[in-house]
Amino acid sequence: MRTVVLLAGLFVAATAAAQNAYRFVTHEGRVIYSDMPVPGARLDGTIAPPAPVSPAPAAGFTPSPTQEALLRSADERARRLNELTVEIQNAERDLQAATARLAAGQEPLEGERIGTYAGRSRLSDAYWARQDYNQLAVATAQARLNRAVQERNALR
Repeated sequence: MRTVVLLAGLFVAATAAAQNAYRFVTHEGRVIYSDMPVPGARLDGTIAPPAPVSPAPAAGFTPSPTQEALLRSADERARRLNELTVEIQNAERDLQAATARLAAGQEPLEGERIGTYAGRSRLSDAYWARQDYNQLAVATAQARLNRAVQERNALR
């Protein structure tokens, strides 16, 4: 977990350090600091970003076996949380698609209405099978989402 946090911090610092800021002055004398040109204002100067700070590792530090085990455990937990986040996103997408198919599939398709001898019509077995399939798809997607959310919450 520490490794992930350290790498994320270095990435943010590196991207932030790469940006310049500029000082613009409008014709009314108002000063605007921006990283993009300001229409109708003149460039008055450039503000250089501060020098990047690199974290210095502790000289001669070697973690104990217990600390190494804790770091590995934290890294594994973070990896699993990331996997579960992706699983939740996929399950939500699948649930939305299944729900949309269920709503769109309420109307009978061509050939799913059968005429009766009294001049009326009834819905065919294919219509009911399609409805059952759509309802099962929604229930399966909901169960998958619930499982992933429950596992993620247990890891937190």
